[in-house]
Amino acid sequence: MTRLGDLERAVMDVLWDVVPGTSDGVTVREVADALDGRELAYTTVMTVLDRLAGKGMVQREREGRAWRYRPAASREAHIAQLMLDALDLGGSRDAALVRFARSVTGTEAEVLRAALGSEAGLTGPGSTGGDAGGADTLTDRVDGPAGRRPAGEAAER
Repeated sequence: MTRLGDLERAVMDVLWDVVPGTSDGVTVREVADALDGRELAYTTVMTVLDRLAGKGMVQREREGRAWRYRPAASREAHIAQLMLDALDLGGSRDAALVRFARSVTGTEAEVLRAALGSEAGLTGPGSTGGDAGGADTLTDRVDGPAGRRPAGEAAER
């Protein structure tokens, strides 16, 4: 996944905030108008959108002589891919995940527990997302008790 520069990020924020998933997209002029407080030439915004299309970040369709642009993926999908790319930078993915899990707030940990429980089919009516194996913390759920992956469980990518 491509990291974005400041102007590319501002343009993507406009697209993510303005263009609903069912929309036909927006024109360069509409993006330029939505970039409040920035004195950008129309051609600058057009160039940024063209580059984002080349990077696969936006989709575009011809409408007369103009293009209509929309995000290729949601903001959340982009952020998730950035996080996965960061895990691929080297070192131990497991260690990075554990360190990340220990750095999140209580509310964020609950969101992660619910997502992990849902993925494993562990949540249901009245469930707190915990598992029957007695994992008490998110770290236990990632690496097993005492920081070890439970026997027989292969590391997933």
